Amino acid sequence: MYLLGEQPAYADALINRLQNMPARLLEGLSPCGPALELPAVEDLATVLPGDQLFLLDSGLLHGCVDERALFYLHEGDLVGLRQDAELPHCRLRSDSPLSLIPYLRAEVFQHIYADPQRSELFLQYLGGQASLLSDAVARLKQPEFRSTHGFQRVARGEVLIQQGDEADHVFVIIEGHAEAFVDGYKVGDVPKDEIFGAMAVFTGEKRNASVITSEPSTVILIPKDQFLSLTQSNPKIAHSLIESMARRIGLLNKQITQLSSAKIPG
Repeated sequence: MYLLGEQPAYADALINRLQNMPARLLEGLSPCGPALELPAVEDLATVLPGDQLFLLDSGLLHGCVDERALFYLHEGDLVGLRQDAELPHCRLRSDSPLSLIPYLRAEVFQHIYADPQRSELFLQYLGGQASLLSDAVARLKQPEFRSTHGFQRVARGEVLIQQGDEADHVFVIIEGHAEAFVDGYKVGDVPKDEIFGAMAVFTGEKRNASVITSEPSTVILIPKDQFLSLTQSNPKIAHSLIESMARRIGLLNKQITQLSSAKIPG
């Protein structure tokens, strides 16, 4: 097994160690028939008998999960271990001809488990492949958001954001309520489950309002760098923020209109 794209040195070393294991596992066991010669194929599982395992003698197989290429198999790899219908589907395809040496599945496992050294080698082979795939998924997956501040319980009157401060975080009220003030005047409410403080984080400007809890609340603070990374990797969050900011702008425009209408000339 080889991973697509670049991989760290430890993955290269593991790949090289795993590559000769199938031949060692099958040493002393005779194939159950002549080599199976196949043209290019879109899904190898649809053309292989389920009671056999195969040693890939020549050719290249691409392993795809949810139509995304993740790894490939080449000469010396063991093919056909995944037979359980309950497992997530992994499609093996090839763009060129293949040559596969067949072995009866039951005989392979009997042969392996008849010898403690082969049994241990088989476990190393399976564990090594699982480690490679885990490493590939970890490096392809977007970093998970994990707040370094965690959940905080705050009292009524706690200042969550101070007008004029640098914008180094955003926050979400998990339980409770807060109010926004500009120059000491209340300009709005901060309801539960709404991300607040993002505007200054995006623009890089200082805070234009203070936010103070109006009752005991539970909040989560999200550091600026983690929040920006999160919005880049999750378009749904960015879309939700745009909707939230549009609502606030609409409310502010409405307040301005009402104040202008109520203003007494002279």
